[in-house]
Amino acid sequence: MRVSVCVGNYAKTPYCVPGLEMNVYCMEELCYCLKENAFLLDTSLMNDGLLHWIEQECALKELARSLHPLVHRQGSLSAFVGMILRYTGFYTPEESEQVEQVLRQGAGLSRIEKRKSQVDYLVGKKKYLSAVREYDNLTARWRELEKTGEPLPAASCLSAILHNKGVALAGLMLYDRAAECFLEAFETDRDPVCYRDYLAAMRMTLSEEEYVAFAAERAEHYEHTLELEKELEQILDEWERQPEYLLLNSRRTRRGADRQNYYEEGDRLIQALKDSYRNSVSN
Repeated sequence: MRVSVCVGNYAKTPYCVPGLEMNVYCMEELCYCLKENAFLLDTSLMNDGLLHWIEQECALKELARSLHPLVHRQGSLSAFVGMILRYTGFYTPEESEQVEQVLRQGAGLSRIEKRKSQVDYLVGKKKYLSAVREYDNLTARWRELEKTGEPLPAASCLSAILHNKGVALAGLMLYDRAAECFLEAFETDRDPVCYRDYLAAMRMTLSEEEYVAFAAERAEHYEHTLELEKELEQILDEWERQPEYLLLNSRRTRRGADRQNYYEEGDRLIQALKDSYRNSVSN
């Protein structure tokens, strides 16, 4: 059995880790947050606010003093995080080195690419509304850099930002707006996945008759249309095999002795959908 010895005080005031929007109350929580989200971290982590929290809230003046030169002399993010992990001793030296390696590999990414990874994380957590706002900020920043002629990542990065914004909008069931994003993403980098997702969003937006006419006007993309229909059939088939579907569509359950169970299960599923949607639109 492994026993971890706590280092420093348990903070009365939490520290909110930049970019991750996670509150931590002690050094061990901070180390766990840094390790599990290493690929999302950027140099915004290296700030006086964190040093103050470590010194005042956790009572680790020595660590804060050691980190100070890295913050004010533009030290590397990998060295900064590595020093915290080694001082705390929450992970083995091998695990700490792995985290530093991840950070070194990501050092060449631009701030836009780093921020995109952070916003993609929000989509993975189904925080769709917050993700849409941040993708808009990223797109606006991209346009600003274009005007000033500053270096930008490859066009595939902008395409991915637009595409993932579409994914977030689809999660909010705003399929018409999602379709616009998918189409713009496709026109930016000609990624066929973006066009297929554009068709899927239009499939959810239009009526059956309207979609057939829409697809017929785009005969050059017939293969994408066919692929989408096959995928939808597979999804529908898989859904019809789920216990929830079988229960709610069982005539015996609706009319027999299990009628009460039928209504209770329906209420449970509806509440779960409501909770999921509220989570997706919360900040």
